[in-house]
Amino acid sequence: MATLRTVVFLCALVSPLVAQCAGIERFQSFLRGTQAAKGEFEQRVFDRGGKLLQSARGSFLLQRPGRFRWVYARPGEQIIVGDGTRVWIYDKELNQVSVRRLGAALGSTPAALLAGSPGWERAFDMNEAGERDGLEWMEARPRERDTGFERIRLGFSATGPEAMELVDSFGQRTVLRLLNFVRNPEIDPAAFRFVPPAGADVLGER
Repeated sequence: MATLRTVVFLCALVSPLVAQCAGIERFQSFLRGTQAAKGEFEQRVFDRGGKLLQSARGSFLLQRPGRFRWVYARPGEQIIVGDGTRVWIYDKELNQVSVRRLGAALGSTPAALLAGSPGWERAFDMNEAGERDGLEWMEARPRERDTGFERIRLGFSATGPEAMELVDSFGQRTVLRLLNFVRNPEIDPAAFRFVPPAGADVLGER
């Protein structure tokens, strides 16, 4: 599930600043006014028929543009770090690191929405998705076909980000709940530096 986890991480960090606006406007407010964020998350993955496949929990940090740290604490530890130049993905169980240049890793993926990737407006078709479960939703559909997912829906409450739903090309649905979301906290820059552990296999572009 490493690839799915990576996509989910790059999707999840969105936040509204205005209580009485719809999803797209709230997302735009996030881009204008949020330079850093931190919080926790709960994630569940369902198959096409609605069967639960996986549950996970963890924490995240974000500092625009292009810096982020997303940590899966359980069931298996995985760390994803964007240092502004590269994206590092470390699987502790496999003792394996994959690395790609930030531009190549983002491309037309959901990360372009929130990590400061130039031209994200051209990469997605954005639409309002109405109100559901007490949240205002927006939907982003990638214009390129090779992204591995079909759509992302982002849900906002009046006080902050609440939910994200992602449907991949296999019909699997990932549901994320963001908890204890804090905008513009003080973050140690060292959190966005990654050094591969001794003995780890490192794959990709260094």
